[in-house]
Amino acid sequence: MDKILEGLVSSSHPLPLKRVIVRKVVESAEHWLDEAQCEAMFDLTTRLILEGQDPFQRQVGHQVLEAYARYHRPEFESFFNKTFVLGLLQQGYHSLDRKDVAIVDYIHNGLKLIMSCPSVLDLFSLLQVEVLRMVCERPEPQLCARLSDLLTDFVQCIPKGKLSITFCQQLVRTIGHFQCVSTQEKELREYVSQVTKVSNLLQNIWKAEPSTLLPSLQEVFASISSTDASFEPSVALASLVQHIPLQMITVLIRSLTTDPNVKDASMTQALCRMIDWLSWPLAQHVDTWVIALLKGLAAVQKFTILIDVTLLKIELVFNRLWFPLVRPGALTVLSHMLLSFQHSPEAFHLIVPHVVNLVHSFKSDGLPSSTAFLVQLTELIHCMMYHYSGFPDLYEPILEAIKDFPKPSEEKIKLILNQSAWTSQSNSLASCLSRLSGKSETGKTGLINLGNTCYMNSVIQALFMATDFRRQVLSLNLNGCNSLMKKLQHLFAFLAHTQREAYAPRIFFEASRPPWFTPRSQQDCSEYLRFLLDRLHEEEKILKVQSSHKSSESPGCSETSLQEVANKAAVLTETHCTSDGEKTLIEKMFGGKLRTHICCLNCRSTSQKVEAFTDLSLAFCPSSSMENLSFQDPASSPSTQDDGLTQASGPGPSKEPGVCNASAVAIACDSAVNERMVDSPDEFCCTEDTSVPNDSSKMLVNKDVPQKPGGETTPSVTDLLNYFLAPEILTGDNQYYCENCASLQNAEKTMQITEEPEYLILTLLRFSYDQKYHVRRKILDNVSLPLVLELPVKRTPFSSLSESWSLDVDFTDISENLAKKLKPSGTEEACSPKLVPYLLSSVVVHSGVSSESGHYYSYARNVTGTESSCQMCPQPETLAFSSSRNHLLGRESPTVVIEQDLENKDMSKEWFLFNDSRVTFTSFQSVQKITSRFPKDTAYVLLYKRQNSTNGLNGNNSTTGLWVNGDPPLQKELMDAITKDNKLYLQFVLGAVVLLLL
Repeated sequence: MDKILEGLVSSSHPLPLKRVIVRKVVESAEHWLDEAQCEAMFDLTTRLILEGQDPFQRQVGHQVLEAYARYHRPEFESFFNKTFVLGLLQQGYHSLDRKDVAIVDYIHNGLKLIMSCPSVLDLFSLLQVEVLRMVCERPEPQLCARLSDLLTDFVQCIPKGKLSITFCQQLVRTIGHFQCVSTQEKELREYVSQVTKVSNLLQNIWKAEPSTLLPSLQEVFASISSTDASFEPSVALASLVQHIPLQMITVLIRSLTTDPNVKDASMTQALCRMIDWLSWPLAQHVDTWVIALLKGLAAVQKFTILIDVTLLKIELVFNRLWFPLVRPGALTVLSHMLLSFQHSPEAFHLIVPHVVNLVHSFKSDGLPSSTAFLVQLTELIHCMMYHYSGFPDLYEPILEAIKDFPKPSEEKIKLILNQSAWTSQSNSLASCLSRLSGKSETGKTGLINLGNTCYMNSVIQALFMATDFRRQVLSLNLNGCNSLMKKLQHLFAFLAHTQREAYAPRIFFEASRPPWFTPRSQQDCSEYLRFLLDRLHEEEKILKVQSSHKSSESPGCSETSLQEVANKAAVLTETHCTSDGEKTLIEKMFGGKLRTHICCLNCRSTSQKVEAFTDLSLAFCPSSSMENLSFQDPASSPSTQDDGLTQASGPGPSKEPGVCNASAVAIACDSAVNERMVDSPDEFCCTEDTSVPNDSSKMLVNKDVPQKPGGETTPSVTDLLNYFLAPEILTGDNQYYCENCASLQNAEKTMQITEEPEYLILTLLRFSYDQKYHVRRKILDNVSLPLVLELPVKRTPFSSLSESWSLDVDFTDISENLAKKLKPSGTEEACSPKLVPYLLSSVVVHSGVSSESGHYYSYARNVTGTESSCQMCPQPETLAFSSSRNHLLGRESPTVVIEQDLENKDMSKEWFLFNDSRVTFTSFQSVQKITSRFPKDTAYVLLYKRQNSTNGLNGNNSTTGLWVNGDPPLQKELMDAITKDNKLYLQFVLGAVVLLLL
């Protein structure tokens, strides 16, 4: 049969005929043959496979061999023996060289055919030795890939024990010798595929025998750190990086950078070659390892190596940005190299000539990936040009090329520049201690984000920077108390005195989190602030009742029940506190009084009520941004607490500021106060009195506010406050129930502040509910933030009344036009409200487009009540007289003059940016421009500090000096806890430094 087959394949018969005859030969394999006939057939088919002159002959050899080996397995086992296989591997086959890939493929197929035979074990033992020998001979990529295929299918052939380590090391060296001279895409793809097969084999061995990993990596470093000029290791070594566990980065880099046996020249070579690995397609984590090595060298102050490598390789890294497969990693490495090389513009200026061409090319292709890449690149370029200013001739073409892309804010640029500078990564003992244990250069402590807790962190930092409030909290004697105020005191003390760069407020978060707030989800910082202040207020009331009860309780009296204490606290709530001693700390610091006045437009009887508030919620004036919003989000609406402290909400988008427009009111009215009035009309009793609300409280909108592009005016906080206090017509669905008329009637509602708080909290109602789409939307309108705010406060005889109604009478002029009340008169000026000056203390910013997502951070500065208002502001009486007149005459308002004076004194520049654990310096100009730079970042909660000639709180402490230049001394229990924590933290830092130095 072998003679027939041999004559057939070499004949000139048509190929279809040959295939038919070959099929018959394959079918005849089922018949019995003696050993000699089988051996002859195996010899022929082996020769056809290894030396076949065309693909048809090689295919026939495979088909016939597999058929006869299947049906005559003992005979094939005798033929495919250890001696035969060893001869193939060491001597080749006739004219075929032993390193020919066909031999490895033939052995691979032979193992499959005798896998179930006992003799295969002898072949496995033989191959364990032979594959190691073959790898040591540095086979070409194609042969090594075929050998990897064999070893992947038959792991029994991989060397075991100590030989496995040697095998892996030799395989790494072999990869280091791989080269591809072709530039054709097909050959390049085949080369990458071959290298991938070899690296995958190494990965499988590392997983099966972890002891082989570290020696393999040491071999990789030995190859890339070689200074032998005659040998250049292959970039194919990059294929191994993706298989190295990322958890080993820290250990390996520390070992390399601190090894005294590694010379600087070797380390330079290694770093340069790792950077070259960025050219390898599909390799993952190369950038991670490169940056880790760069940081490790900076940590041991190997700046010479870093400078040399950066200048040598920065252009190569930039050029890799042209190639999509390696672009992300190249950009990451480029960013780190530029941001760390901050001592000289030399590295940046090496790539400056290439930037414009790259930007123009990527802009023209229009691909989304290209646009996203350019956004990242232009941000980096802006940072570099900001850091190395003074080269307009170099930067002008770049600025023109990237003008269509967003420019980062100055704060972000500074933040980016501070992240990677070599000067901040020195590991000398002093600098390391400063970097690890010290606070930022601002001297402030950040708060660690515990999982979407930025809403809490931003509020806490704003309250901490409210200096007078912080000092009052720290001065409280709360020994033996486990209240929320005690935890706040503990948190404030740690923020002021800890050595940590950032503090984790876990205990306070768990204690202050509202029960309905889902952990690790974004929440409303304004809602959290209200809940926090209310909790602190309620706790202090209960503690006061308990304290007074204990002091008056005789030994024979029984212990008062909790219910009795609660009842007394409720009575205390309902009783108006006229002295500061009777007020809680929250009332002293944040409490104000708001009088709501309603006049029936039918009988003209009036009613009024005075309520306490801790913050004012300011709605936006009607504008194009509000047309599609039905009403303000109830979640943002304030509520009246049981203690009478109210978060007062202004009128919604239902009226124009200073104008009583009934038709506008009929369009939409969302005020939470209005809802409360309509739903509970019996709260307002109508009686007769001669008092009428004075219209001098209707403030005109400040004309000195920024202009939007196109001439549209940017509203200011003053505008929103005026809108809040402007009269409003209650009509349509919001009609007022007049008891005098015994029916629903149109009415005019006005609000006046009768008692100002020490700290004025203003919440801008940015989150609104869209009834059409049933979603909460954010109003992204920019709002101008005045550094000085003048709060109109009208103290009247009724200011002494709390939660009581005044007696009003009808006024006779039925047809009087309410708008005429805007006309100034001598009488009105005499009754004008006092304008109380406030300085902006902090701003909580929400970044995002929804209340359910985004991020919160705070701008804040130290503002104390001891700053003289008379030095910064005209007398309030003068302001009250001149304010409206200056507006009407078109003159510059006093507020603008004051702000200019403050800026000239650099008082507006003492600002800090609190962004969770990071605290940086900033300026008031940056606060003002935040929304224009980042449209989704908008001021949400504002904190203003009233300016007094004296503090007014615990004035006797000022004589001791404790309240002027610093916080009050802490109680021993609290100071001991902070001292202990600082010692433990410094011990940890010292231990980390010792390990780093070792």
